[in-house]
Amino acid sequence: MSLQDATAWFEHSIRVQPQDTDYAGVVWHGAYIGWMEAGRIAALRQVGVEYANLVEIGCDLPVIDLSIQYHQPLKMGAVAVVKTRLVARTRIKFHFAQHIHSSDSLTPNITSKVTLVPIDLAQGRVMRRLPQRIDRAFSKLADPLFAEGQR
Repeated sequence: MSLQDATAWFEHSIRVQPQDTDYAGVVWHGAYIGWMEAGRIAALRQVGVEYANLVEIGCDLPVIDLSIQYHQPLKMGAVAVVKTRLVARTRIKFHFAQHIHSSDSLTPNITSKVTLVPIDLAQGRVMRRLPQRIDRAFSKLADPLFAEGQR
Protein backbone atom coordinates (compact mmCIF):
# COMPACT_ATOMS: atom_id res chain seq x y z
CA MET A 1 0.00 0.00 0.00
CA SER A 2 1.54 3.34 -1.02
CA LEU A 3 1.22 6.19 1.44
CA GLN A 4 3.66 8.59 -0.24
CA ASP A 5 1.25 11.45 -0.85
CA ALA A 6 -0.90 10.99 2.22
CA THR A 7 1.45 10.91 5.17
CA ALA A 8 2.95 13.90 6.93
CA TRP A 9 6.50 14.21 8.19
CA PHE A 10 7.44 13.63 11.82
CA GLU A 11 10.27 15.95 12.87
CA HIS A 12 13.06 15.37 15.37
CA SER A 13 15.87 17.88 16.07
CA ILE A 14 19.50 17.03 16.78
CA ARG A 15 22.45 19.32 17.49
CA VAL A 16 25.65 18.27 15.72
CA GLN A 17 28.16 17.32 18.42
CA PRO A 18 31.96 17.07 18.08
CA GLN A 19 31.80 13.25 18.11
CA ASP A 20 29.58 13.40 15.00
CA THR A 21 32.25 15.15 12.95
CA ASP A 22 35.67 14.64 11.43
CA TYR A 23 38.75 16.76 12.24
CA ALA A 24 37.42 19.56 9.98
CA GLY A 25 34.11 19.81 11.84
CA VAL A 26 32.10 18.21 9.01
CA VAL A 27 29.55 15.53 9.93
CA TRP A 28 30.93 12.03 9.40
CA HIS A 29 28.72 10.18 6.92
CA GLY A 30 27.85 7.37 9.36
CA ALA A 31 26.46 9.78 11.97
CA TYR A 32 23.43 10.37 9.75
CA ILE A 33 22.41 6.71 10.12
CA GLY A 34 22.18 7.05 13.90
CA TRP A 35 20.20 10.25 13.55
CA MET A 36 17.80 8.54 11.16
CA GLU A 37 17.23 5.77 13.69
CA ALA A 38 16.61 8.41 16.38
CA GLY A 39 14.04 10.00 14.06
CA ARG A 40 12.21 6.71 13.51
CA ILE A 41 12.22 5.96 17.24
CA ALA A 42 10.89 9.46 17.97
CA ALA A 43 8.10 8.95 15.41
CA LEU A 44 7.14 5.66 17.08
CA ARG A 45 7.18 7.38 20.47
CA GLN A 46 4.77 10.01 19.12
CA VAL A 47 2.30 7.25 18.24
CA GLY A 48 2.61 5.61 21.65
CA VAL A 49 5.35 3.00 21.23
CA GLU A 50 8.57 3.13 23.22
CA TYR A 51 11.20 1.05 21.44
CA ALA A 52 12.26 -0.57 24.74
CA ASN A 53 8.69 -1.81 25.20
CA LEU A 54 8.72 -3.20 21.68
CA VAL A 55 11.80 -5.26 22.55
CA GLU A 56 10.23 -6.31 25.89
CA ILE A 57 7.32 -7.91 24.05
CA GLY A 58 9.76 -9.78 21.81
CA CYS A 59 9.76 -7.65 18.66
CA ASP A 60 12.64 -5.92 16.91
CA LEU A 61 12.61 -3.78 13.75
CA PRO A 62 15.94 -4.24 11.97
CA VAL A 63 16.85 -2.34 8.84
CA ILE A 64 16.90 -4.64 5.80
CA ASP A 65 17.50 -2.00 3.14
CA LEU A 66 19.04 1.47 3.28
CA SER A 67 19.75 4.01 0.58
CA ILE A 68 21.27 7.43 1.33
CA GLN A 69 22.01 10.32 -0.96
CA TYR A 70 24.43 12.89 0.48
CA HIS A 71 23.70 16.35 -0.96
CA GLN A 72 25.68 18.75 1.24
CA PRO A 73 27.49 18.46 4.57
CA LEU A 74 26.38 19.66 7.97
CA LYS A 75 28.94 21.17 10.35
CA MET A 76 29.60 20.99 14.08
CA GLY A 77 27.16 23.07 16.13
CA ALA A 78 24.39 23.07 13.52
CA VAL A 79 20.90 22.03 14.50
CA ALA A 80 19.70 19.28 12.20
CA VAL A 81 16.07 18.38 11.63
CA VAL A 82 15.40 14.70 10.91
CA LYS A 83 12.16 14.34 8.96
CA THR A 84 10.60 10.86 8.91
CA ARG A 85 7.52 9.45 7.28
CA LEU A 86 6.11 6.05 6.50
CA VAL A 87 5.72 6.00 2.71
CA ALA A 88 4.61 2.42 2.10
CA ARG A 89 3.61 -0.60 4.10
CA THR A 90 3.15 -4.19 3.16
CA ARG A 91 2.17 -6.92 5.56
CA ILE A 92 5.74 -7.39 6.79
CA LYS A 93 7.76 -4.43 5.45
CA PHE A 94 7.74 -0.80 6.48
CA HIS A 95 9.24 1.66 4.01
CA PHE A 96 10.31 5.05 5.36
CA ALA A 97 11.56 8.19 3.67
CA GLN A 98 13.87 10.33 5.76
CA HIS A 99 15.41 13.72 5.08
CA ILE A 100 17.90 15.62 7.20
CA HIS A 101 18.35 19.35 6.81
CA SER A 102 19.75 22.24 8.79
CA SER A 103 17.16 24.03 10.93
CA ASP A 104 17.86 27.24 8.99
CA SER A 105 17.25 25.68 5.56
CA LEU A 106 14.62 23.47 3.98
CA THR A 107 17.12 22.11 1.45
CA PRO A 108 17.94 18.51 2.42
CA ASN A 109 21.52 17.69 3.34
CA ILE A 110 20.64 14.03 2.91
CA THR A 111 17.67 12.07 1.59
CA SER A 112 17.17 8.40 2.29
CA LYS A 113 14.92 5.38 2.01
CA VAL A 114 14.86 2.80 4.80
CA THR A 115 13.02 -0.53 4.97
CA LEU A 116 12.33 -2.33 8.26
CA VAL A 117 10.83 -5.71 9.04
CA PRO A 118 9.44 -6.92 12.38
CA ILE A 119 11.38 -9.83 13.86
CA ASP A 120 10.12 -12.19 16.56
CA LEU A 121 13.13 -12.22 18.90
CA ALA A 122 12.26 -15.56 20.49
CA GLN A 123 11.98 -17.40 17.18
CA GLY A 124 14.45 -15.34 15.17
CA ARG A 125 11.95 -15.05 12.33
CA VAL A 126 10.05 -12.35 10.52
CA MET A 127 6.70 -11.74 12.20
CA ARG A 128 3.87 -12.40 9.78
CA ARG A 129 1.47 -10.54 12.05
CA LEU A 130 2.32 -7.66 14.33
CA PRO A 131 0.97 -7.46 17.88
CA GLN A 132 -2.26 -5.46 17.66
CA ARG A 133 -0.90 -2.50 19.66
CA ILE A 134 2.10 -2.18 17.34
CA ASP A 135 -0.05 -2.56 14.25
CA ARG A 136 -2.28 0.29 15.47
CA ALA A 137 0.78 2.47 16.07
CA PHE A 138 2.02 1.92 12.52
CA SER A 139 -1.45 2.80 11.28
CA LYS A 140 -1.14 6.10 13.16
CA LEU A 141 2.23 6.73 11.48
CA ALA A 142 0.39 6.58 8.16
CA ASP A 143 -2.35 8.99 9.30
CA PRO A 144 -1.53 12.56 8.16
CA LEU A 145 -4.00 14.08 10.62
CA PHE A 146 -2.30 12.42 13.58
CA ALA A 147 1.13 13.62 12.48
CA GLU A 148 -0.11 17.17 11.90
CA GLY A 149 -1.55 17.25 15.43
CA GLN A 150 1.82 16.28 16.95
CA ARG A 151 3.76 19.31 15.70
